Amino acid sequence: MPLYINLNNKLKEIAEKAFKLEREIQRVFEENLNTIMGLELVKTECTIKNKRIDTLAFDSQSKAFIIIEYKRDKNISVIDQGFTYLSLMLENKADFIIEYNECLGAKLKREEVDWSQTRVAFVSTSFTDNQIQATNFKDIAIELWEVKQYENNTISISQIKKSKSAESIKPLTQQNLTLKTVTDEIKVYTEDEHLNNASEETAELYEKFKGAILNLADGIDVKFGKLYISFKKEKRNIVDIVVQKKALKIFINAKWGELNDTRKIAENVTNVGHWGNGDYQIQIGNDKDIEYIMSLIKELLQ
Repeated sequence: MPLYINLNNKLKEIAEKAFKLEREIQRVFEENLNTIMGLELVKTECTIKNKRIDTLAFDSQSKAFIIIEYKRDKNISVIDQGFTYLSLMLENKADFIIEYNECLGAKLKREEVDWSQTRVAFVSTSFTDNQIQATNFKDIAIELWEVKQYENNTISISQIKKSKSAESIKPLTQQNLTLKTVTDEIKVYTEDEHLNNASEETAELYEKFKGAILNLADGIDVKFGKLYISFKKEKRNIVDIVVQKKALKIFINAKWGELNDTRKIAENVTNVGHWGNGDYQIQIGNDKDIEYIMSLIKELLQ
């Protein structure tokens, strides 16, 4: 999609400026990893068992390692390489823990990592239709990110989303022991799984609240984690929803006292164990307070 600059209502197209080296793309991502992907940089050019990883990162929210690879060559099999890296990680967990602790001066333990949330991200200026289709499975732990730079120092970065009709990859991996081992251990959560145990009324209530949250602002993304559904704006969780059988638990990601909850509808869970982010918890079984709840969430977006 072309970009334009508005000069007194006259649009001038901004020409794309090619990256000369993969290393240029890598530098952009590594120096802005939290801004772009919400991740923590562990190590650049990491080698484990004679396999070189461009960028090793860690997702502090899902407690999982992420491998990032940068590609200017379109003639690669992202599926084969992606599963190779996923298998590498699952077979050498201790090595990844050591890299994390040595690079960051931390004391991370193996049991503190959610290995089921491991994933691989490929970054390129473009992907072929075949590469996009090859990763279009709802439960594949491989992401594709496109990056482009332009002559006015503008850079665009976007993740290629799976289609809503994407199927499961598991039937295709059952005949290959290595692929089956990876897909059996790594879990990519979907919206359907969060709604499986909900009543029809609760599922309908969730859809209403999801639509209302997404309508609050442009650029809100929905992520399906192990324990809750996250609504993110610029990589920051603004709201998390836990879907129960007969109710929803909504967590607003703000410190207690930051929101103007005049009706005292939220519970303070600052010192209470809970799955979502933030100190505000609201349990709901109907939509009668939806507008008021949206007004509280909107305070985070102002």
